Amino acid sequence: MKNRLLLLTRLAMIFAVGAIIFSSCVPMKRIEYLQQEVDKKDSLKTNFINDNVETYKIQAGDNLYIVVNSALSKSENFFTQEDVYRSSNYYNDAGIYLNSYTVSDSGYVDFPFVGKIYVKELTLEQAKDLIQSIVDEYLKETTVIVKLAIFKVTVIGEVNRPGTVNIYRNKLNIFELISMAGDMTQFAKRNKVYLIRKTPGGSKVKQLDLNDISILESEYYFIQPNDVLYVPPVGGKNFAFANFPYALIFTTITTALLLINFFKNN
Repeated sequence: MKNRLLLLTRLAMIFAVGAIIFSSCVPMKRIEYLQQEVDKKDSLKTNFINDNVETYKIQAGDNLYIVVNSALSKSENFFTQEDVYRSSNYYNDAGIYLNSYTVSDSGYVDFPFVGKIYVKELTLEQAKDLIQSIVDEYLKETTVIVKLAIFKVTVIGEVNRPGTVNIYRNKLNIFELISMAGDMTQFAKRNKVYLIRKTPGGSKVKQLDLNDISILESEYYFIQPNDVLYVPPVGGKNFAFANFPYALIFTTITTALLLINFFKNN
């Protein structure tokens, strides 16, 4: 009888430990990025060319970095803001925002000595050419630079650092954005990630599979200003952290250890 109780106690403890381990495990296939299915006769594809890059068009609320470079002296080039650029405050977020040109709701930027210029729905290159043609009416031998001063994207859900990310370059891919958010957690549903993108016709929601290597050729591989990336959890997370009876399991293990110790001593 004693041996039988001891055996049952050990089995109960093994079951409890196994339940904890398997309840918190996520299969490797779910957490590996860029998987590629190949037949025995086929070789792995290693070259990917993304020809689906959608050129970003300026929207209301964007902040544009606009600079007019000229061979003229500072006093003759009335478009320059050289003293501002030399200030250390220019290089923080607040400085960049305050010294950039915000596109109004009606699509205009208010440029010094020129007035309002309509830039909405133009690409950065088109906006540069437009401003260059206007500046050339005032000064010769100039070069105009137009960039997005700063844009924001948001990452929420199963990432280690959810929130809004400030971007200081024109092109960023989805994996670079995820790395900025501290990577996905092990409970992220990588094969069903949702990208929310603003378009002239309203917000568009696209489901992406980051487990599939073909994402490298997707038109949604590159992030655009104001994108929102939502990473949902796998179904097992709710069971593992909410419904799974951890208290009961730990109580079972504790009781089992006490019984084993009791039988050994008696």
